[in-house]
Amino acid sequence: MNKTLSIKLGIIALLVIGLLIPLLMIGGLISERQSLRDSVVEDIGQSSSHAQQISGPILVVPYRKTERVWKTQDGRTFQETRVRTSHLAFLPETFVLDADANTELRARGIYEARLYHANSHVSGQFKVPANWGIKDDLDDYRFETPFIAVGISDIRGIQNGLQLQLNGQTLDFAAGSGVDWLGGGVRASVPGLDSQNEMRLDYAFDLKLQGTGQLHVLPVGRSSNVNLSANWPHPGFIGNYLPTSREITDKGFNAHWQTSFFSTNMEDALERCVTTDQCTDFQSRRFGVNFVDPVDQYLKSERAIKYALLFIALTFAGFFLFEVLRNLSVHPIQYALVGVALALFYLLLLSLSEHLGFALAYGLSASGCVALIGFYLCHVLHSRARGMGFGAGLAVLYAMLYGLLSAEDYALLMGALLLFALLGVFMVLTRRLDWYRAGQGVAA
Repeated sequence: MNKTLSIKLGIIALLVIGLLIPLLMIGGLISERQSLRDSVVEDIGQSSSHAQQISGPILVVPYRKTERVWKTQDGRTFQETRVRTSHLAFLPETFVLDADANTELRARGIYEARLYHANSHVSGQFKVPANWGIKDDLDDYRFETPFIAVGISDIRGIQNGLQLQLNGQTLDFAAGSGVDWLGGGVRASVPGLDSQNEMRLDYAFDLKLQGTGQLHVLPVGRSSNVNLSANWPHPGFIGNYLPTSREITDKGFNAHWQTSFFSTNMEDALERCVTTDQCTDFQSRRFGVNFVDPVDQYLKSERAIKYALLFIALTFAGFFLFEVLRNLSVHPIQYALVGVALALFYLLLLSLSEHLGFALAYGLSASGCVALIGFYLCHVLHSRARGMGFGAGLAVLYAMLYGLLSAEDYALLMGALLLFALLGVFMVLTRRLDWYRAGQGVAA
């Protein structure tokens, strides 16, 4: 390979490396705008209500236990009496939740957050053992009024007056779950329970709940059944348990979860929570739905810019082919101008997608860059046909890039096949080229 061509290749390599600077700056801008969007969504949630988690109902029985401890001091043995305050907690035998959610957009400036309004009906049954399941001397215990607690992560989202139906009685809920390990929520006192015999308590209540982004449910029942439907056609199912069945259409979705204590082990997790205050395991055994927006322009812009260096390298490779095959001379400044135009495509894509949506922004940005570069190359390559042909090839590359961004599951496969095909085209076009004599007319 002659010296001139080697110098030209070195300059092209330096240009490609130099273009990393604006690409990194644009990538940082994408992250900055995404963080700004997230902070605005957080502010909207702060003004209305955050993502919600429903934990309960749980039957809580506060008690005071008198404990007698023998101690020895100064050679004397005596008995010391102290009172310990704690509570018992019972999970329901059955837990059924039926919820129907409607979503809406709340905007602040150019940013939007998706809120939901879930109308839920919760029902089931508690099965409580005689004497609260205590095998010790009952004379040491002083039980206070039991209550049924429901954990709701952000009680600002409650949109109705809550009333508990319990064995035919109507009981009012009060604010606060009454126990630290449930966090925020509501509770309803249940006086007059006959604890000497085994009890069955049928419960039911309606809950209208507003939240932002996600809705979680803790499957507290020995047998739990949750049915959730919404008018949102792009649900993301999250948590430790996927739906046992689901149906998704362009008008919304229906999902059903079914769990048991065998799969959740909630009793052991609750016991550790009550006795040792280690409640992370209990609170994390949840499932739910994420009301995600499938067209996240920032995520797709971030994915697009990962292909930017490859895009620029392929374009420069096309220039280089014109130089060696057509014995043309393209100045490094002309390489640089086309490279900057390719980099600015991602800035246009980011700025337009915040206002027009990703698909339309991509089409307008790609069309503008193809038109500008095609017009410029008609003069650089001294031929309108060559310039328009190169612009058409660039348009095909943009179309392929959009296909890669849209086909998330097959992006790696499609990208590998594309690179292999382009390498094959390059090898076929240069199969008879004498690289030792190539580029004699190329100026560095």
